[in-house]
Amino acid sequence: MALELSGDPQLVTRSPYNAAVQFVDRRVEEGMGNRIAFLHEDGQTTYAELYGAVNQAGNLFRDLGVQMEDRVALLCYDSIEFVSAFFGAVKVGAVPVPTNTMLSAADYLYILNDCRACVAVVEEALWPQIAGLVNQLPYLRCALIIQRDDSAVEQLSSHDRSPCALLDFREAVARMPRELVPANTLYDDMGFWLYTSGSTGRPKGVVHLQHDMEVSFRNYAQSVLGVTQSDRLFSASKLFFAYGLGNGMYFPLGAGATGILLRDKVTPERVCEWVVKYRPTLFFGVPSLYAAIVEWCDRTQHVPDFSSVRYGVSAGEPLPAAVFHRFRSHFGVEILDGIGSTEATHIYISNRPGDIRPGSTGHVVPGYQVKIVDSEGRDVPPGEPGQLLLKGDSIAQGYWNLHQQTCSKFRGEWYVTGDRYYRDVDGYFYYCGREDDMLKSGGIWVSPIEVEATLLEHPLVVEAAVIGVKDAQGIEHPVAYVVLKDRSGAPEQVAEELRRHVRDRLAHYKCPKQFVFTDSLPKTVTGKIQRFKLRETAEQGLEMLAKQE
Repeated sequence: MALELSGDPQLVTRSPYNAAVQFVDRRVEEGMGNRIAFLHEDGQTTYAELYGAVNQAGNLFRDLGVQMEDRVALLCYDSIEFVSAFFGAVKVGAVPVPTNTMLSAADYLYILNDCRACVAVVEEALWPQIAGLVNQLPYLRCALIIQRDDSAVEQLSSHDRSPCALLDFREAVARMPRELVPANTLYDDMGFWLYTSGSTGRPKGVVHLQHDMEVSFRNYAQSVLGVTQSDRLFSASKLFFAYGLGNGMYFPLGAGATGILLRDKVTPERVCEWVVKYRPTLFFGVPSLYAAIVEWCDRTQHVPDFSSVRYGVSAGEPLPAAVFHRFRSHFGVEILDGIGSTEATHIYISNRPGDIRPGSTGHVVPGYQVKIVDSEGRDVPPGEPGQLLLKGDSIAQGYWNLHQQTCSKFRGEWYVTGDRYYRDVDGYFYYCGREDDMLKSGGIWVSPIEVEATLLEHPLVVEAAVIGVKDAQGIEHPVAYVVLKDRSGAPEQVAEELRRHVRDRLAHYKCPKQFVFTDSLPKTVTGKIQRFKLRETAEQGLEMLAKQE
């Protein structure tokens, strides 16, 4: 049973609470031990088997001397090892830190030292990147390597001079007891950390509390999606991402449903294969993946069977109406677009089943409050863009060791999202872009999202990103970076065609002054376009032109 949040807040926040007990132990206590918790490359795992694996992982951490609030870094693919290590750490009061498995060695060095992880659970394929860093990781005492072949002894012995202890995770866990008494954690104790995706710069450690996952599950998975025991949830977004952590792990566990874990790299072909094989009822992705699936189907002339999926869910970036319509036309599946953040744990504004308005983000999710304010903090009327502020019980405690950033973003009960939104007269929310992505053209504010969505309506355009670039006189103009389906046409002619397309639909000052055709756009692994990298590229180009002149 979930904690009842009514009554004296002091009593609630000081109540014993452990998220591993809530999401894993309770399912077994409720008689769901024989139900399938996860389907994955290695087969299937029941709730009873998961319970034992979580307890074994927790006992291993305790055996290694992991204490309350010690950090345990997870450099794991989407797998039972990830889930068991995550909840095993939570159960003993330690703090799991899921870490992007697609980073550079320099990124791992920064994150492991920033979070001060004393233990790391690392995929064998990722260990070579970490092995070269161990002399620069003073906090790391032990690395638990997930061996996925028969070379465990050779792989570990080749690093026997490492200053931190090295163990085979699977072998070490198998020796541990399958029962574990949970730590005496509280509702408001530190529960887990997530690092921001770096779409606006260096990742920040976001400190989440024990209860944040349950609040997100109740607010979104139950209230909006209506997840039940009969559901199968498949998230193409990985577990190290806040969006994927809910979709792929604690949403199915919270409902006693089944999660589908894809350890491999996400590609349109692999995702479609998994959908056909495992028949999910809910599918979670990002806009760029939905667009890529449609493009792959068009290119291969093959439309896989998505008939098991009652809804798709999208977040990470706004879902263009054009992508919504193309996907529905191909598969007969409607996509619920929403917005969430690492700081909020999951989605807090979303379209609803039976109430979808393509191009909008929908309505506020139950359990949250939002307001749109101007630069002076005053509420703005419908139709006027402003800064979006959020209030809700799943919002993080703050950023790790970043006092100024915490103070500027977490203001009492309200979290400053950094997103610009407007709300129409019917109460639907529309995304205008990040505060630092908005640009002025002709002295008038322009939303890059609006221009990008218009470009995506053109049949030649696969992806688009719009930024503001200042000319030699310091005047800012919109510039569009575009990925085309076919680059055989003359660039000047294609640019003129796109220019006419935008001018026919938007005010003239919103039309890009320049079009840059490219093979790909810089993105985070969660699918967010890194517009700051495009701005850097544009500025470097202007500097080179100035030097040549």
